[in-house]
Amino acid sequence: MFHVVAWVLWLAASAMVPLLTQHPFYLALTMAGAWLVFQTVRQISPEAAMWGSLIKLALFIWAFTVPFNALSVHTGQTVLFSLPDRWPLIGGIVTLEAILQGLINGLKLFTLLLIFATFNAGVDHYRLLRLTPAFLYHVGVITSIAVTFVPQMMVAGKEIREAQTIRGHRFRGLRDLLPLFVPLLTGGLERAVGLAESMEARGFGGNVQDVSPRKELLTKIGTLAALLLVLAGAFWYAYFATTQEIGLALIGGGIGLLIYVFWQLGRRVARTRYRRDIWRRRDTALALVSLALGGGLLAARLAAPSWLSYSPYSPASIWPDFNLGLGLLTLLVAVPALSLGKSHD
Repeated sequence: MFHVVAWVLWLAASAMVPLLTQHPFYLALTMAGAWLVFQTVRQISPEAAMWGSLIKLALFIWAFTVPFNALSVHTGQTVLFSLPDRWPLIGGIVTLEAILQGLINGLKLFTLLLIFATFNAGVDHYRLLRLTPAFLYHVGVITSIAVTFVPQMMVAGKEIREAQTIRGHRFRGLRDLLPLFVPLLTGGLERAVGLAESMEARGFGGNVQDVSPRKELLTKIGTLAALLLVLAGAFWYAYFATTQEIGLALIGGGIGLLIYVFWQLGRRVARTRYRRDIWRRRDTALALVSLALGGGLLAARLAAPSWLSYSPYSPASIWPDFNLGLGLLTLLVAVPALSLGKSHD
């Protein structure tokens, strides 16, 4: 697999496509690239199968957004049919534009969830936890537990369902789900208690050095001063157009002071590393490709926002324009599949 930093850069760059645009062609190309990466990771990582349920959930949500948008948004010129106006919420005309908008919204959500599922299937969450700043180690542990909770719950649910099927239980409706939820909830509580006991036995939180009341007070005052500087700078930048440089300087000073306070907080936490992660050539290639993808999208957004924008409603055309350069740029999402496929062979 790739280095954690390279994976994070790929995640950030790939997620920018569904976050910055709703153009169906670019979203479809990004989805195809992410799907190719997911299928490649699936052959290497045993944890990839756990995230297949998330993709199925995304497909279900996509299928739900289309009729919901079509029945709730009664605007557009291409009228397909109409429902009685006395019907609450869904009464009115149903247009082709509303259906297309629902398809695009579902495509954006599906692409985003597919990218996150691919990232979680390929990344090492324990190495990802090491990237958390020292002063946020509590938040890092909580986030790591939350991320690993999803595949563990899916695996436990599958095992419970298989065990009950062997015993003759058949799931035919919502009422039959109660024998699944009760042992699933019980098992989750047992895992949580066991995790808490193991963390306490290993002295979690014991590597934090105590500070004097004076330093603690200075830390609080510094954090408050940094936030006030950022707030004052934002206010100055918004309301004094002729001297916006002063506002930017205040924002920069506040951010710098906040970073210094966080660095001082991080020095309280003693960290040890048993093994350094190896940075390979393919990690450099993936990082450069991700930076090129993210930089290209930001440049297109700033230089020509119309390239990334699309709306099926009038006066815009239902058939979107396509920029070949941006299309090739979004295909960079599939680069990890090419690199992993060669290394796997």
